[in-house]
Amino acid sequence: MRLLLLPLLLLSACGSSANDPSGAPPSEARQLNDSAAMLDANSVSPEALNESTAK
Repeated sequence: MRLLLLPLLLLSACGSSANDPSGAPPSEARQLNDSAAMLDANSVSPEALNESTAK
């Protein structure tokens, strides 16, 4: 009986609890957050688009 439980215990230890809610590992989550911040910094407000097309 103990031999049957050993593989289950080993498989349960394989899961990573360090993932964020999206399921991404910490390094990928950090890269995604950095990319999102870069896109936000380079974005243009809708008001600026409306003013440039109105002229």
